[in-house]
Amino acid sequence: MSRFIRELYKDFKSYMPGEQPKDRKYLKLNTNESPFPPAPEVYQAMRDADMEQMRLYPDPTGSKLKGKLAQLYKVQPGNIFLSNGSDDILNFAFMAWNDSADTLVIPDVTYSFYEVAAKLHEVNYEIKPLKEDLTVDWQGYIGIGKNLILPNPNAPTGIALTRVQIEAIVNSNPDNVIVIDEAYAGFGAESAVPLTVKYDNLLVVQTFSKSRSFAGGRLGLAVGDEALIQDLTKMQYSTNPYAVNAMSLILAEVAVDADLYYQENLQSIIESREYTAERLRELGFAVLPSKANFLYIKLEGFGGRELYERLKERGVLVRHFAKPRIDDYIRVTIGTKPQMDELIAVMSEVIG
Repeated sequence: MSRFIRELYKDFKSYMPGEQPKDRKYLKLNTNESPFPPAPEVYQAMRDADMEQMRLYPDPTGSKLKGKLAQLYKVQPGNIFLSNGSDDILNFAFMAWNDSADTLVIPDVTYSFYEVAAKLHEVNYEIKPLKEDLTVDWQGYIGIGKNLILPNPNAPTGIALTRVQIEAIVNSNPDNVIVIDEAYAGFGAESAVPLTVKYDNLLVVQTFSKSRSFAGGRLGLAVGDEALIQDLTKMQYSTNPYAVNAMSLILAEVAVDADLYYQENLQSIIESREYTAERLRELGFAVLPSKANFLYIKLEGFGGRELYERLKERGVLVRHFAKPRIDDYIRVTIGTKPQMDELIAVMSEVIG
C-alpha cells in the first residue's frame, strides 16, 4: 500500500474472490461455476468472429443483445441494462441511489460484496439479521421505508423467497429502490423479473456466469423501469462506457438464442443438487434447502474450517466463510453427477 492512498481505504477490507489454486488438479466446487461448457453455437460463433473488427470499440449500448434479452424476458429493450458482470451493476446501484443521507438495508448472512460496496461509496447502511433458521425475515422488510438489496436465492445459504413475498416487500416500499440480486436465477427460485413491469422501484440483477456457463465472459444484466436503467447508464458512462467487450456481446447474443441448451443444463444441475443433498443427509449432514447451484451444509462434531481443509488435502475445493453464525458451514458447488459421486466418496473418507 502506498503512502498516497486515501485515509478511507488504508484499513479497507475488499472483497475476497474464491481461490483459484494451480498447484495441483482439484475437483473445483468452490466458486459456483457451471460444470457444463457454453453451447456449441457459442463455440462456433467464436470461431466465426471477424477478428479484424476487434480494432474497433464495441457498441456501448449493446442494442442487439438487449433486443434479444427483451424478447426473452418479455420487456422492452429500454428495460435492459448490460455491464461487465453483475457486480459491476451492483456497484452502479450503490452509486446511483445511496449516499450518507440514505440508509441501505443488507442481510447479515449474505454476499459479502454488498457491505464492501457500501463502505467503498460511503453509504450509510444497516445489517438486518436473518432468522434463526437462516431464512430471510421478509416480513421485517414490509414498509421498512429504506432502500434494500436482497439476493434471491440468498448466498451462501441458497434459500429463496417466493415472488409473492418479494412483491409484498416492493409494494410496501414505493419510495425506495429494491434491488433483487438473482445471480443464481434458473436453479429453481421464482424470478422477480415479471414484477418489473408493474413496479418502478424494482431492479432485478442477473448474470451470464452461472446459468449460461459464461463466468469468464464477464457479462451481467439488469431488468427494471426505464428510468432506473437510465440512472445506471449515467453511472456507467461516467466511469467506463465500453464496459462490455465486443466478443462477449457476440457470444452472449448466440447464447440467448441457444436458451434450450442452457435450460437442459439447469435441469441437470437441479437434479444433481437434489441427489447430492440426499446423499449428504445420509452421511449425517444438515443441508439447507437450496434453490441455487450450491448446497450449504454442516456436520455435527466438525467445524467448517476443518472440513474445508480436509477436503482440500484430498483434492476437493469448497468454500468456507469464517463468520459468526455460519462458521460451521461449508458451501459446495453442484457439478455433474460423477463429480458429486467423487465428492461423496471423499467426504465419506474425511468424516470416517
